[in-house]
Formats: sequence, structure tokens, C-alpha cells
Amino acid sequence: MDMLHNRPALIADLGAIIDELDAKGRLIRIKSKVNSKHDLVGIATEYEGGGSAVLFENVEGYDVPVFIGLYWSRELLADLFSYDELELPQYIADRIGSWHQNPIYPEIVMHGPVLEIIESEVDLGKIPIPVHALGDAGPYLDAAVVITKDPETSIRNTSIQRFLVIDKNTLAINIDSGRHLELCLNKAAQRGQDLHLTINIGVGPGLHFAASAPAEAAPFGTDELGIACAFHGEPLRLAKGYHSRVEIIADAMYALECSITPGDLIDEGPFAEVTGNYAYREPRPRVKVISIHHRRKPIFHSILPGKEVHNSVGLLGETNVLNLLQKQIPGVKDVYFSHGGCGFYHAIVQISQVRAGWGKQAIMAAFAAFPPLKMVTVVDDDVDIRNPSDVEWAMATRLDGKSGILQIEKAFGHGLNPTFDDYIGTKIGFNATRPFPFSPQFDRVEMKKMDISKLRIRGKKKK
Repeated sequence: MDMLHNRPALIADLGAIIDELDAKGRLIRIKSKVNSKHDLVGIATEYEGGGSAVLFENVEGYDVPVFIGLYWSRELLADLFSYDELELPQYIADRIGSWHQNPIYPEIVMHGPVLEIIESEVDLGKIPIPVHALGDAGPYLDAAVVITKDPETSIRNTSIQRFLVIDKNTLAINIDSGRHLELCLNKAAQRGQDLHLTINIGVGPGLHFAASAPAEAAPFGTDELGIACAFHGEPLRLAKGYHSRVEIIADAMYALECSITPGDLIDEGPFAEVTGNYAYREPRPRVKVISIHHRRKPIFHSILPGKEVHNSVGLLGETNVLNLLQKQIPGVKDVYFSHGGCGFYHAIVQISQVRAGWGKQAIMAAFAAFPPLKMVTVVDDDVDIRNPSDVEWAMATRLDGKSGILQIEKAFGHGLNPTFDDYIGTKIGFNATRPFPFSPQFDRVEMKKMDISKLRIRGKKKK
């Protein structure tokens, strides 16, 4: 039996996850008083990518701790799911596949931790929302799971968005072009209605993965919350909103009921995005916060815009590309979205060639499977796709600069990438595989594998 199915409460509840990390020695507690503007994230950056998450217990001016780091290490995340790190993409693919084949649906409950406190007055200033980078416009919600409903069908849609705090009851939201949330907002505009949504903060990774699932895995018109159910192994618990027909996550730390009036814009940005650049400032939809629900003792969850996004969002893209390519391209063994490629701009595909032409075919299939990709590199199955030096070796020794580079101009990509002006730019594929059929000149040197554990050795191997 899937080990995760024995622990649904753990995966659904961020508080239980933090306790689990603490018990495993994977939680760093910062007990000193820390300012939420720049200082908190600056400290978190010192631990980024390590095997432990960070809990700030004493945030200046607040009695609410701040948690960061759940997604910045695949090894940490895999350990939480009781899986090997290299098995994590396949596990996620299996969960999404399970959702397609044997769906589990959310259930509505009357009570839940997030309903313990309903603020009598909306004031976002009471929440320790960090200011991340030095050039950021202000405090940002960046780990918030958004739930809305299609104005025509009432089918729920789930996504992750960034929100700039404008004042005590106002946010500004960035919505990527072509995203399902934009489609819902456009439908509301056509009907002359406000779009209602809830913002859920402090949720488990199953829900986060559901909200991050690419459109190719969860097309518009499907309720992605079912993916979270597949991760939990039981129905996701929802509670009815007090001021709208959009549900909130019953086990969240915070839940905000909100509305957007189509055409009502306010300046948003800059913000330190996943690319390592600042997203520029421009008018974007204004979000009115109608009510705030939270636990009696909440913990605020934030993520860093670097490796945490690479692993939380990019991992879902990687999983989808792997799943689709294995169905379409014979010999595809593995896919990795590199951290140097910001987690979802560069896919490295490992293939065991069975005939000529499949390397280029894999490039085109990968671009189709995940539109945000800017680069795809295809290598043979003797190359470690998670080792940048090994990938570079394949490019240096096997890439034919004349025939192995595929360039696609004026292609739709990701708006956060500064090389894609208004989402349009050039995509590049690199076929760094050996020419097929193989010739000896491209063979790698091999040495005899030896077991040195029984040898008498003086001195230690240095890493």
C-alpha cells in the first residue's frame, strides 16, 4: 500500500508537517527577534537548498511565526513523502494518473481549523507577510493557493499567484497570460460580474502541487482539487465561504475571501521572480479582501522565489513532460528541469536511441508538453542529466552545431522570462546525442568498476 495513504492528515496539514520535520531533525528554529522586511528572507536565504526548513518564531511586531523552506530541497520533500528523491517525479506522475483514472472528490465540512477565528475587521497588516528582495514593491503573498469558479459552469479552478499588499484590505494580483484564472476573469467581465476567489495560505504540498499542475495535465474545465485528494488518499476538506460561493480550505492556516472587479487595475511590482530578475511594475487587477479566516494559532507560510519555485512548480512541469514524452517517444528514460534554467525554462531529456530522428522529435514534443520551456537539451542514456558537468560534456562532444540545434522563432513562452517580450520569444533545442546508428568515436571511456571496501587503505577520500 502507498505509504502516503496511511498519513493523509500529515500531508494535508502544514502544522503536522512542521512537527514531522522537527521530529526528523529537519527544522531550524530562529528564536531571535527578526524583522519581516528584508531581514527574515535574508536569513532564510542562508539556509536555502539545505535539508532543513526554517521556522521564524519571533517576528517583530507579530505573534505569528513564519515558515519557509518546505520546497527548496527535493531531498527534504521526498523524505516527507517517504520516497527516494529520484523517485519523486514518477510518484507525482502516478498521483496525477490516479486522479484521472479513479478520481476522489473534495467534501464540504461544517468545521475546520481555519474557521476558528473570523476577523471582525479586515487588516492585512496583522499578518507577518514578508518583504523579500531589496527592490520589491512591498509585502507579497507568494505561497497562496487561489480557488475560484468558472462563472459559466461553476467548476472550481485552482492556481498559485503572487499578491502585493496595497493596504489593509487591498491586494494587487499578477495573472499570467493564458492562465485559467485569466479565462475565468474574462468570463466574469463578459457577464458584467465580479469574480469571487479565496486565497488559502499554509496548506500541504498535495494542494500546492494540484494548484501548480500545468494545463496540459489538468485542462480548463477540470477541478484540480481532485489532484490534492489523490495525494491525500482521501477527500480534501473544504468549508463554505461566508461572503461568496467559493470554498476555502478547511485545514489552511489562513483563508481570505476576495473579489476582483474586471477592469479595475492598480500598479503591481516590482517583485523578485523565479528568474532572478525583478518582474516589472504595471497595472494589474485589484483584489478586494472581504474577510479573513485563520486558525487560533496560525503559522504564516512563505516561499523563496528561487529553488522553492524550481521544486514546487517546476517539478510538476517536469513530471508532465516525462509522462507525455514516454507515451510519444520510444526510448525516453528521464526528464530533469535544471535549477540553472529556473526550474521550468530548461528541460534535459535522457533518451535511449532506437532510430535516427528521435532526438529532435523529443525536443519538439517537450516544447508542446510544457509551453513555458525556452530550452530543451536531449542526451543519451549514458549521461547523468542531473549533473551539469556531464550534460555540458555531451554538448561539447556530441552536439553538431550545424544539424543539432533547433530554433523556433516567435513562439509563445513565459511572460516572466525577460527574453520573451509580451510572452513571445525564441525557443532553442539542442540535440546532444550520438549520431544514430552509433559509431565508436562517440563511445565514452569506461573503467573497470572495483569494490574498494575490503582494501587496506590509509587516508580518507576527500569530497
